[in-house]
Amino acid sequence: MRLLHRIFVPVVLLVALTAVAGCKKKQPPPPPQAAPPPAAPAPTAQLTATPTVITAGDQVQLTWRTTDATSVSIDGLGDVPTSGVKTVTPTASTSYHLVARGEGGTAEASASVTVNAPPAVVVPSNTMTAEQEFAANVQDIFFDYDTDAIRSDAQATLSKDAGYLASHPDVKIVLGGYCDERGSDEYNLALGQRRADSAKNALVTAGVAATRIRVISYGKEKPFCTESNEACWQQNRRAGFSIDR
Repeated sequence: MRLLHRIFVPVVLLVALTAVAGCKKKQPPPPPQAAPPPAAPAPTAQLTATPTVITAGDQVQLTWRTTDATSVSIDGLGDVPTSGVKTVTPTASTSYHLVARGEGGTAEASASVTVNAPPAVVVPSNTMTAEQEFAANVQDIFFDYDTDAIRSDAQATLSKDAGYLASHPDVKIVLGGYCDERGSDEYNLALGQRRADSAKNALVTAGVAATRIRVISYGKEKPFCTESNEACWQQNRRAGFSIDR
């Protein structure tokens, strides 16, 4: 009897412990960890200058394009759109440097322009016609798209034009206003008139008598260049000078 008791008690305890262990609730598996957000893409940047070699006084077209950038700047121009085209007139050899910044970092691009001094042209004054002398000393000015505002480079040109006209008080001029091919005939005639008037006002302010200046708008009817691109359109956005006969 005592032997039976010694065997029965441990068996009962073992069964009880097994039952208690089986009553415990199973713990749910831990939730999966969220994947880290993808890294922001790094910006890209491209900058070109056309042409890369010019003579002093000529113009250069800067073209740039970026991706994944929130701010873009070009040395000498300041903040610019993330892509665009800009006409510049460097007076000395220049390297234009672009910096594009975005959430993914920074990208840079550069474009160099070599500016050569204009060749010396020696023409005996007694062999030059009045038109040749006028053309050699009075230069047209150019405008940005859809505006009649005088640019800084055009102000310098007008100052030289006014100096020549001041020393030749007998010369009268025609100021023609020109536009590129975009826009209606009526709109461009009005814009050409404003451009010619802006140039006239600048000359009058510089001391040229208003009675010596006749203004006419040609709109887009007399283009200097007929290709449909920005480099060509820039040539057509001008105030042109000629002797008034």
